[in-house]
Amino acid sequence: MDKKLLDILVCPICKSELDLQSGDSELACKPCKLAFPIKDGIPIMLEEEARHIPTD
Repeated sequence: MDKKLLDILVCPICKSELDLQSGDSELACKPCKLAFPIKDGIPIMLEEEARHIPTD
């Protein structure tokens, strides 16, 4: 994923920073505990497409 794009993307729900996870296949929001998929290099920033990240 392009570093410049990653720098400007935020969580669509809470506007927090996102972390690149799982071998560049998703963007994770820690406060919302959601992971947004990246498909063919395009981040899918829809809440209904995100998976819930299990709490530790």
